[in-house]
Amino acid sequence: MIEVLLVDDHEVVRAGLRALLEHVEGLAICGEAGSVAQAVEAARRLHPQVVLMDLRLPDGSGLDACREILSSLPRTRILFLTSHSDEHAVETTILAGAAGYLLKDIGHNVLVEAIKDAAQGRQVLNAKVASSVAQRMQQADSLSTQERRVIALVVEGKTNKQIAADLGLSDKTVKNYLANAFQKLGVSRRSQAAALFAGGRIERE
Repeated sequence: MIEVLLVDDHEVVRAGLRALLEHVEGLAICGEAGSVAQAVEAARRLHPQVVLMDLRLPDGSGLDACREILSSLPRTRILFLTSHSDEHAVETTILAGAAGYLLKDIGHNVLVEAIKDAAQGRQVLNAKVASSVAQRMQQADSLSTQERRVIALVVEGKTNKQIAADLGLSDKTVKNYLANAFQKLGVSRRSQAAALFAGGRIERE
């Protein structure tokens, strides 16, 4: 039996998902949550195999919940189910460790199969997204040791000035390392670079 936790800030959406899924053979809805805090608490308490997670929640992002849940329950599979179709958002969720990304307009059978695939350890991605993520990871391999150290401190939320102090560098040198890292990763913002690194796919050296 695949136990599923539903996470969405709209009660009507959760009720609709429950109605769709609770009678499917092999699936069981073990709980619901409407916020990041509730999702993390429910996952730690219920240990679901699969979490259906909305991207936008009232107290933060589903990404925050994803990372927190996976930090304590690494075997839990998280499927994002959202109406937000931005390509960068898709990449960011996968890089954060999610098992897949689905849009809310998908059919019932597709959703059920995605849940079963995720529970069996398969990635639920279309070919375009999978190719894009793989390309980002290849780009990440080209980071130098010092660039990785700088990005690691970006993940911790430190400013350029704080990073410079920590590494014994000048502000200008930190900016240069960041510019080079951004170019290699194919990103333009600190948040994008941090998402790649924080997803655990870029090894810290």
